[in-house]
Amino acid sequence: MSLRDAGIKGRIWVSKVTIPQPAEDDIRQGLFAAIEGLKEPGDTAGGYQEPQLLPVEAEWTGYRAGVANDAPELKISEEQKYKELMTEVSSPTTILYFHGGAYYLMDPASHRPTTRKLAKLTKGRCLSVRYRLAPQNPFPAALLDALVSYLALLYPPTGSFHEAVEPRHIVLSGDSAGGNLCLVLLQTILELRRQGRKIFWNGEEREVPIPAGVALCSPWADITHSSPSCETNSIYDYLPPQSKQIEKMAHPRCSIWPANPPRNNLYAEDAVLCHPLVSPLGAKSWEGSCPMYIATGTELLTDEGKYVAMRAAGQGVPVVFEEYEAMPHCFAMFLNALPGARRAFTGWAGFIQEVVENPEEVRTRGTLIKAKTLEEVPLEVTSLTSFTHEEVCSRMRERAQKLCQANPDTLSKL
Repeated sequence: MSLRDAGIKGRIWVSKVTIPQPAEDDIRQGLFAAIEGLKEPGDTAGGYQEPQLLPVEAEWTGYRAGVANDAPELKISEEQKYKELMTEVSSPTTILYFHGGAYYLMDPASHRPTTRKLAKLTKGRCLSVRYRLAPQNPFPAALLDALVSYLALLYPPTGSFHEAVEPRHIVLSGDSAGGNLCLVLLQTILELRRQGRKIFWNGEEREVPIPAGVALCSPWADITHSSPSCETNSIYDYLPPQSKQIEKMAHPRCSIWPANPPRNNLYAEDAVLCHPLVSPLGAKSWEGSCPMYIATGTELLTDEGKYVAMRAAGQGVPVVFEEYEAMPHCFAMFLNALPGARRAFTGWAGFIQEVVENPEEVRTRGTLIKAKTLEEVPLEVTSLTSFTHEEVCSRMRERAQKLCQANPDTLSKL
């Protein structure tokens, strides 16, 4: 159901593309080097399945003005659709978008209302990626697809519709698990740069530069669900609290689950649940990162968003943090009629515009938006939580251990 394409109509341009895999395997080897480089001293090598390098499907998305809400999609080629889309783009902003869905649900088709709205508000365009999903494709398959997509924007393969996009015009954006994918892609880029590693890409050795920014809606930064808000904020959220996420529920077996070889988490092998490219909540360093925007409700994932924002800001990264009082996970994407939802999209798109068009003006700031009045209360980003890094990592390890003792038939609920 979550993968069903309901069709394209109305005020949206969609141009479907396939990014070919490069002839070289270096991007895959670079990713593996980043994974190993971010492990703790003494950790064993591996612990994950090495995905194949495959073509990546994606959708260029833009706003289509001057038509009715039920206007049919034009019967023209995908390339011509892209050209039509570009006639309505007036900003260099390019949003590389990763949809949410717990890494096993959803699709660019399900998130077209969001990418259309972001394209309209920023006057730019979105490339929404159909990354590989679990359980058939566990970590790091989605991350490899994300890295391929980013390199394809920077250095277009032969036959691409688009011209090379400057990194200062690219913003990584996503919701929930897509927010996780943005964070781990950023961590991968940072680690490749720490290692001084370039990537051979379609016959050329290429830099992997930092993008203009990262803009996240309710990011899922901890695959283990170890933060206190995963329990305490359940009154406001539709996601199940952590106390109900290790239930030994019996699910009918099928060809894709339980996995073979067995693991306890749909997305990642037991050995890497706390790895910073799986659960970026535990990332040691955000130094050198581009500016970040993180929006959260009073939801299960609030603590995760707060902690990532606080740690990054404390390490010198410009961070814009917004908390929406009493709002559930990704509320602005489905409670469209709420004034708070309109405010949320204004903040989200506004950051994307600012970081591309006026990056020197981006300053760390935090805001609590009240539910009933939309009153904006300042927050100090560098003290959003009292958690220490040691506490965060310890909770994650304990939670991961419990998850690994659970029934492998138990599915992730996020």
